[in-house]
Amino acid sequence: MAGNIFTPVSSESPPIPSRSDHPVRRDGVFTRSAPMDDPRQIPLGSPAEYPLQTNKFYANMLLGDRSNSVWTHPYSVSWAKGRGNAKSWGISISHIERHQLALGPLKPSGAVQYFINPVGIQSMILSATELDPSSVLTTDSLTAFSVNVNLSQAGFPPLITFPLLQGMGFVTALYKSCRPLIQSSVLFRGMEPAGSLRNITSKFRAFLEDGSIWMIYLTPYGGHRESLSMVNNTTLQGRDGFGGMIQVAKLPKGASEEIYDTCAGTYAISCDLSAEVSDDNCQYHLKWTKSGLQNPLLMFALPHHASSFDRNTVMAVRNLHLQTTTKGLAVAVMSDCWTMRERLPIDIGFAPWHPAKGSITNVSPAATRTIRAVGEKEIAQDFLSQCCLDSMYFSGKGLAKFAMMLFVLRDLVECPDLVQSGLEKLKQVFAVFISNKQPNPLAYDQVWKGVISIAGMKDGPGADFGNSWYNDHHFHYGYHVYAAAMIGYLDPSWLQDLRHTSWVNMLVRDFASPVCDEYFPFSRSFDWYHGHSWAKGLFESADGKDQESTSEDAFASYALKMWGKVTGDRNLEARGNLMLAIQARSFPTYFLMESKNNIHPPQFIGNKVTGILFENKGDHATYFGSNLEYIQGIHMIPLNPTSALIRSVQFVEEEWNTYFSNGRCNQVDGGWRGILYANLALVNPKKAFEFFSQPNFDMSWIDGGASRTWYLAYCAALAGL
Repeated sequence: MAGNIFTPVSSESPPIPSRSDHPVRRDGVFTRSAPMDDPRQIPLGSPAEYPLQTNKFYANMLLGDRSNSVWTHPYSVSWAKGRGNAKSWGISISHIERHQLALGPLKPSGAVQYFINPVGIQSMILSATELDPSSVLTTDSLTAFSVNVNLSQAGFPPLITFPLLQGMGFVTALYKSCRPLIQSSVLFRGMEPAGSLRNITSKFRAFLEDGSIWMIYLTPYGGHRESLSMVNNTTLQGRDGFGGMIQVAKLPKGASEEIYDTCAGTYAISCDLSAEVSDDNCQYHLKWTKSGLQNPLLMFALPHHASSFDRNTVMAVRNLHLQTTTKGLAVAVMSDCWTMRERLPIDIGFAPWHPAKGSITNVSPAATRTIRAVGEKEIAQDFLSQCCLDSMYFSGKGLAKFAMMLFVLRDLVECPDLVQSGLEKLKQVFAVFISNKQPNPLAYDQVWKGVISIAGMKDGPGADFGNSWYNDHHFHYGYHVYAAAMIGYLDPSWLQDLRHTSWVNMLVRDFASPVCDEYFPFSRSFDWYHGHSWAKGLFESADGKDQESTSEDAFASYALKMWGKVTGDRNLEARGNLMLAIQARSFPTYFLMESKNNIHPPQFIGNKVTGILFENKGDHATYFGSNLEYIQGIHMIPLNPTSALIRSVQFVEEEWNTYFSNGRCNQVDGGWRGILYANLALVNPKKAFEFFSQPNFDMSWIDGGASRTWYLAYCAALAGL
């Protein structure tokens, strides 16, 4: 096995102007001046100046009034802020069962429009008598997997700290010399002491009016035997001056308490990611740093984790399951470290690719003639007008379109004269971006520490799909990175100019930095716990983070892989391959729903794609329209060599038969028709080739981010024509 593949891409300062006027301020974010294992020494340090995560699960704790929920899976937590029956100022905890879902109206397909989990159910609340309407919430130690949330009286050190991590087995609160309140707006039916664990931890059972049972564990820092008194049906109260931890966990019906008892008193405070690669085999690890008592650590795994566990991790899985909101059943794992194994798609390159055939680099003489004739016309188009736009997203799509076209003309149909002229035009347009002279230049944001378009600074948060607020960076910048990889492939001398590589590496580091460095956070977009990226940036969201395009998510990973390949950064190439392998596992599990899908409600899977998948709901829709071709097609674009990796034949056939077969595709207008037919190539490439090669072809059927040249080559290659 090679060493850890998470190595820096670069440490250079971004080669663009900086600005420090981002409208979203990083208020209430601090460093920590004492270790987390003893909250009696909890005073916070100065305001944090390190790069902050913008697209992670806890963003709602940083934005607006900080009262929207945060999903750790299987639980969600939120700042109660005096709401609910308990009128508490602590952190409320919710866990939703499948029967609590709300379903949307039926669509013509017979599937429901959406499913959504209720929010605001305060099953348990961890608070203190000292908290009141003047209390404040702060955060510290923000990483890709974890954050500390602190509650305090205004102007004083934290009274309670909550280390929040994805998959945490308990919701843990660390108290500093105050009187604990354990509350419920669902209301307590009763509470009973359940003994002592190892003469350290006091155990209680709480029975709620909804029939659920919650376990409560109090582990003091002294040798006290703790007690709780039931004040009323909303409040349990501990002793004054309590210092230590309180943990709560929901007991599934019929489950044993033994697993919780074994692990109580221990909690995770952070997580490290590492991976090693040997040929096409990779094992990657999530390793938690734990604190508290030296008991086994309890964490919950999602279905895509469990399906890739190595043998040792499988042995740590326990028979304890809790439903998540949008990721199926989570399973308990009693281990400080998980190891997952993936087979890497190392044979995917720039050429069309098929799982059984690999990369396909030849097409027939007849197909070559057809492709050349079309390519001659398309390569003569005005590159600048299609690529130098006021949108980083649409500019990137244009650049990638011409890059794919150039590959076809050089490697598949051998038109060197056309390639040379087209490559020079592509370089000239790319130079506009490297010199930062596009209509909306980029700037390095010193507040959140990332690369943003100035479009939003002029025209508001929604400009260019929210790029300035850190939306969609993997979508936008992935196209640019891919185009740069193609230029470097076609002309390796282009890579010798450090202006070129520095600019592209800047984009790579913005959305996919393998480390947290002085300028960028680790892995802004890709969530290594969920196995896919989140597109939403610095926007409050009642339903959490979301993403609506799996295909563009995978394309961004593919761009990283290919940039690593052409620049000789083998670790970057390996990371891109690993992300693709994980996406090939997570997308069919959570987004692209075959009829056998058991993750989402059965009433919803008939939609075939989730549309926009949030942390708390699935909505068969898009942000830009409700046409079926939009909803399905946004999970197809751009058709590229990785499409056959992430979109199974079974899925594509089911989707096509549900929505587009029997001539229905021909009722779709504009570029979406071309997208749908290019996608058909995954199961019927001959029919797709016939569509794109028809003599009366209407060029309005080609999307602005695609070319007929690439579509013809792609279909011909997969069809063996």
